[in-house]
Amino acid sequence: MTNTFVPDHSDDRDTGDAVALPRVPSGPQNAPQIVHSDVTSSADERERLEACARELIRVPGSVQPHGALLSVDLETFTVIQVSENAIDILGIAAAALTGTTVADLMGAEAVEECRAIIDHRGLAANPVSARINGRRFDVIVHEAGPVGIVECEPVIASEFSAASVHAAIHRLSTAATVPEIYARTAVELRHLTGYDRVVVYRFHPDGHGEVVGEEVVEGLEPYLGLHFPASDIPAQARQLYLTKLTRAIVLDDLPPAPLVPALNPLSGQPLDLGQAELRSVSPHHMEFMRNMGQVTTLSLSLVHGDQLIGMITCAHRSSKRLPFLLREGLSVLARQVSMQLGTAAEIERLTRIDAVRTVRASLARQVRSSEDLASSLLHGEFTLLDLIPADGATLHVDGESMSIADAPDAVIDPALLASLTGTDTAIVVSDAVSTDYPQLHVLMPQVAGVLVVPFGTDGDYLAWFRRETVSAVTWLGDQSLANRATPLTPRTSFASWSQSVAGKSTPWDRLALLEASEIRHDLNAALLRAAESELARVALHDPLTGLPNRRLLGDRMEQALAKREREVPVALLFADLDSFKAINDSEGHGAGDAVIIAAANVIRSTIRSQDTVARIGGDEFVVVCEGARAADADAAAARIVEAFSAPLLVGGSEYEVGVSIGIAIADAGQAPDDLLRAADAAMYRAKQGGRGRASY
Repeated sequence: MTNTFVPDHSDDRDTGDAVALPRVPSGPQNAPQIVHSDVTSSADERERLEACARELIRVPGSVQPHGALLSVDLETFTVIQVSENAIDILGIAAAALTGTTVADLMGAEAVEECRAIIDHRGLAANPVSARINGRRFDVIVHEAGPVGIVECEPVIASEFSAASVHAAIHRLSTAATVPEIYARTAVELRHLTGYDRVVVYRFHPDGHGEVVGEEVVEGLEPYLGLHFPASDIPAQARQLYLTKLTRAIVLDDLPPAPLVPALNPLSGQPLDLGQAELRSVSPHHMEFMRNMGQVTTLSLSLVHGDQLIGMITCAHRSSKRLPFLLREGLSVLARQVSMQLGTAAEIERLTRIDAVRTVRASLARQVRSSEDLASSLLHGEFTLLDLIPADGATLHVDGESMSIADAPDAVIDPALLASLTGTDTAIVVSDAVSTDYPQLHVLMPQVAGVLVVPFGTDGDYLAWFRRETVSAVTWLGDQSLANRATPLTPRTSFASWSQSVAGKSTPWDRLALLEASEIRHDLNAALLRAAESELARVALHDPLTGLPNRRLLGDRMEQALAKREREVPVALLFADLDSFKAINDSEGHGAGDAVIIAAANVIRSTIRSQDTVARIGGDEFVVVCEGARAADADAAAARIVEAFSAPLLVGGSEYEVGVSIGIAIADAGQAPDDLLRAADAAMYRAKQGGRGRASY
């Protein structure tokens, strides 16, 4: 999918996905299909999700018929609303219960326990054990806005013990890897519930799910590895599963029991049953369960942080209720599984981050230590492809593109990048270029995935490219309309159905986006350092010859004269070209500049590597000779004079240019300006003596 990623290090929220419309396949069940996007983003799937969003799952106005529900005034515990099946469950008609108190129904002691639970006092916890009309009940209470909800579930025989759940949690705690956690969770849950099938599934970023762990009785078709669409567990249901971590459903033959009256007398609104154990089942979900051959299910949320990362669903083909305490124990087990999955995922994430950050730090060192940006990123010990895996990568800088591995030849115009995102600084990322960015697809049709990172200020960018990856997805039932009574109804068959998804690359994960942002920061910092270095160099060097200028010469002379105080001799040569003015006047400034450059090269070629040659203006050059006595200075001056005795060859023309040199030997304590004036005066004496010579 596509993202326009603008890094924000103060927040780690994912950017939103713009979903493309696919071509939804149809045809015989189990036949492989080829589409150019995944079925989870189809128009029909989006319509199903919108229909699910309109369902009143929190306020259905009814409860499952295997228990009774009372709505009570929190001050007096007077019954103000009752499920219509109270006569069947409690032996008292709904009309007779309305206006009575819970104390009348189950005794004052039970009411005090209910109050303690709602007020979170001491060790009070659901369920309250109560006897009503000679029948034992688990009573579960909670607060729902201005009212209290009291649910009465008949006690059922069970071999459940807290020790069995504790032992299962202990065994699960030894699972080290994510696949092992998934597999062993399914085994433990089926053992504890006795249900026919237990599946563990995780949610993908686009909302669809995948069965990642399973334990089934012999003879049932396995679902392990199959995928299912987001509409199987729509957004509002997932939001509810974040706060209500368990959900038990039993599809008895009896219809749901409506609440009487329909609107709660205290609130004047339908009663919020979001936290209720007995909340009735939506017709859509009832049809879904029946099509799957399920009569009883228990769903347990897997939550990490504030994210629903998956679910555990235990399913049975006949009616089989579990006592409330067992459901609560299994909820604790699910929280343990969530923590283990979160820890394992965090360890994996941190390990990946550590490895990638090591690569990025190495790339940053390569950039800092090299003057060739392309070589440092594309051909060093580490490359851009070590940072973010891809089929190829390109660096576009200063109007030139350089690539590594399988990268397209096309250059992405900065104006095109800006038009894609509305800004020239946003990172462009897509794993479906043909759908998300048709302009890019025309430019580079062989590429399915791109990650483009603008940096600098002149249209420079880094880009990673991925080829198309045709992936096979096996769905839990044919997702097409051929397997549904209407576009909005559940699938009629859940036999596995294969689909191949083309036109997309391997997705870019969030770590890739963050590292792309970080390498951009490194490159911008490197460009800034280079610009600052260039400014410093320009400030200290002659722009024509690249030699140190008068300012840098003064610094070098100070350093040399400081050594002079430690008995290290220093000599200064002041060189002036003899015939330069005539060349400049007759040939023009262009020829004059070329002669100056050639003269600088001649002087550089004759002096020692430890000496400094500077241009201080016009045709004047100064050489600082450290560790040079008079004889050494004489020899250096002689070499320079000799070098200029031959004509300078510049652009195919010869120029007769001599040189006059003044020599000054530094005295102890002598200032740089005094030494320079002494050498300048000596140079004039050399000119007066006939030019083409050296003088003191």
